[in-house]
Amino acid sequence: MSDFVSGFWNIYVVGIVLVSIIGCGVFLWSQSSATTVEGATTGHVWDEDLEEFSNPLPSWWRWLFYITIVFSLFYLAMYPGLGTYKGQFNWSSTGQYDGEMKKADDQYGPIYKKFQSQDIMAVAANSEAREMGQRLFLTYCAQCHGSDAKGARGFPNLTDNDWLFGGMPEQIKESITKGRDAMMPPKGLKPDLNGDQIKDLAHYVRSLSGLASDSIRAQRGKELFAPACSACHGPEGKGTPGLAPNLSDKIWLYGSSEDTVTETITKGRINRMPAWGEFLGEAKVHLLTAYVYGLGGGSKEVAAAAPAAAPVAAPVAAAPAEKK
Repeated sequence: MSDFVSGFWNIYVVGIVLVSIIGCGVFLWSQSSATTVEGATTGHVWDEDLEEFSNPLPSWWRWLFYITIVFSLFYLAMYPGLGTYKGQFNWSSTGQYDGEMKKADDQYGPIYKKFQSQDIMAVAANSEAREMGQRLFLTYCAQCHGSDAKGARGFPNLTDNDWLFGGMPEQIKESITKGRDAMMPPKGLKPDLNGDQIKDLAHYVRSLSGLASDSIRAQRGKELFAPACSACHGPEGKGTPGLAPNLSDKIWLYGSSEDTVTETITKGRINRMPAWGEFLGEAKVHLLTAYVYGLGGGSKEVAAAAPAAAPVAAPVAAAPAEKK
């Protein structure tokens, strides 16, 4: 890439742009000054008698083209377009973006800061703050967690009580600010489990949450579970906060079918919750934290304080980790 920052490429781009514009003008002038005889043909004939006439271009049409050429030269003098030349207005998309962001921050910043100084529980119970949190969520988070915050395959539900990394305010804020990374290692690679053993293990895992399973396979799978899975999921499969999900409840991030559980054990899962702290800033993260907390999954008390009709939406708070 170092070759593209040399002065040659600046001259190269300027040359192409100017030659193209001047070339258009010269070509237009040559066509305008060409001598044409009214009613003469170009000599092109199709279908025996279909001829192409050589008539001069209308004056208004030619002058319209001349105006566009003049405009293009004026535009390149005012705005960037000639290599590294920035134009008389010194405009840039980055500068315009920064200006718009500063204007928005001047207008809305005091509102965000007003809530930033308040306790998260108080913000979660404030109707104005919930509306602001919902708008932030719908902009940045609904693509993964859904507009109702109930998640989708591979993305956790933010309205239930199943929180791998914790559903208290400080834990939710940390998830939003720093993001989360989670991984379930594959067990189908040598020298791990073979296909039949993985199937046995899948039946045992399904049996933990009361799903239909082959009792013989489940019994064999139970013996495999201790050495293969208990280090993360615990000896009873109830999970480890911040490390591995509970396998004995009814919540399945990727699905609970035998094929899906088998796939998870065989290939493993990798999931990531992106960090939003630097992008959104502390004040917006504070609002989003309160909004997620107020959905009811993090605290029964706050859930009771928030109206039942409040829209359900939230940012990417509970990391989309491999729940199961």
